[in-house]
Order: sequence, then C-alpha cells, then structure tokens
Amino acid sequence: MVSSREVFFDSSGVRCAADLYLPGDLSEPVPCVVMGHGGSGTKRLGLPRYAEKFAGGGIAALVFDYRGFGASEGEPRQVIDVDAQRDDYRAAIRYVHGLPEIDTKHIAIWGTSLSGGHVLAVAATDPTLAAVVSQVPMIDGMHRGRNLRQRLNWEVTARTIQFTVAALRDLRRARRGEPPYLVPVVAPAGQVAVFTEPDAAATFEALGGEACGWRNELAPRLIFNLPKYAPGTAEHLTMPLLMVLADRDLQASSTFAARIAARAPYADIRHYPLGHFNVYLGDAFEEISDRELAFLRAHLKAANAPMSR
Repeated sequence: MVSSREVFFDSSGVRCAADLYLPGDLSEPVPCVVMGHGGSGTKRLGLPRYAEKFAGGGIAALVFDYRGFGASEGEPRQVIDVDAQRDDYRAAIRYVHGLPEIDTKHIAIWGTSLSGGHVLAVAATDPTLAAVVSQVPMIDGMHRGRNLRQRLNWEVTARTIQFTVAALRDLRRARRGEPPYLVPVVAPAGQVAVFTEPDAAATFEALGGEACGWRNELAPRLIFNLPKYAPGTAEHLTMPLLMVLADRDLQASSTFAARIAARAPYADIRHYPLGHFNVYLGDAFEEISDRELAFLRAHLKAANAPMSR
C-alpha cells in the first residue's frame, strides 16, 4: 500500500512544498525519484498518478512545487524562472538525501515538458544521480515542434505577436517593481494565452485543473527566459537517460530532443505517435509510465516490489 505525506524543504531561503510517496514495505531504505512538473504545472496536476505507480513499484517519489507556484512560497507568483526552477530541483535532491527512508545511492530525477529540459541540465552537474527520465522535453526554446510552414500560419503568427505584446507589458511591470501582468495558460483560440489548442485545455482539466491547486495564469515574460541548450550538456551525463518523445509534438521538437539524447553516453530513446499533451492520459499514460517504471526499477535497483499496473 502506497502512502503519501506533504513535506517542505528550503530552496535558496524559500519554503517549497512537496508530496512524498512511499512504498508500503519500508523494512529498508528505498530508491527515490524527484519529480517536478513542466511550466506552470503543480505537484497535484496529474503527477500523483506517476508517483503512485512508481511507489507501487518500490520507488519513493518526491513531487514538488517550484517557488512561486502551487503550495510553495516565493514571490512573485506565477513567474517562470528557468534557473530558479533548476535550483529547486537541486534543493529537492538535497532534501531526500536527508530522509532515513531513502537509499541515497539510488536517486533519480524525472521531468516533463519544460522540466524535461531542466533534468538534463541538473543531471549534467550531479554525477551522484543514478538515472534520469525526460518526457516530451522542451530543451531549447528555439526548437519548438512546429515546422516552418506551421510557424508561418497566420493564426500562429498573430498569436505570437499578441503574446509578445503581453510579455513586453509584463516585463515593464517587472522593471517598475509592480506585480506581474498575467495571461491564461490555456484559453480558447483567439485569446492571448500560452496554449490555445483544444487538447491543451482538455488535458489540464482532465488532470485536475484549478481544483488541484494549479492556477490558469502565468506571467508571459517567460518568452524572454526560455531555456537555451548548452552544448556539451548531454555528453556530461554519467547516468542512464530515458527520453520519451511524442513525434506529433507541436510544443517541443522531438527531432531536436532525440539528437541531443543521442549524445549522452547511455540513452534509451522511445518514440510514440502522440502529441505533446497526449502522454498524460489513457492508454498512452499507462504504456509510457510502465516503461518509465521499468527503467527506474532497472537502474535504481528497486528490490522486492512487484511492478504495479
């Protein structure tokens, strides 16, 4: 029987909230996977399903909220800072190292979408990690999923211009020390939002939406702080990497991600005929999370626990 409890850890002086999922058998310390969501996502927006599956397979999971999001403290709220989010991963790793339930020689990190890129950068500087799972990763903001023809589509171009105007307004407020100018994360086509695709709104709602602590608003200044892949990062990974790619992804280039993953000394690259948001639900979720659990069990040496389905 999997158990969970809310815990807190310090990240650069900010109190961050997390949920710790533990396997039923704790007769000895167990491996652990540290998990952060993508972008504006929070710890209970669909991630409990992954954490419960991993814990059911003998691997503890720490699922945390970034500073400024969800149940974590930190100001300003709803502002993505790529470097700060990566530091929050590092703080979460330090936290699990201090837990008596955790086998500190077998710790992995897991990320999805924006955090799928975070975990590569974090792991490249932490050789103590035993494994990395990167799911539909946005590794570099210049490498999105749409091809040139799709990017030049009038609707996409108009939305980009509108979003950029909102981002400039938000940036001006930041420079004046004012609260962020926020836009929706998901909204119908024609509105200024991060995502206006119908499957995005449906997925966020199916994963729990605002009822689980997630907020449908974000500071658009993020477009000026999108991740930039540092050459040589993948080559520095000393642990196995599982990269899960959606080949119909319009948000992050699966082609670019596969090319980056291939540079890692040990990479298991899995392709699925899916879009960016399809990996979190239904049969796709079951298949992908089973693959991730098998990978984690193999490389974290989880013992005496049956794989749950």
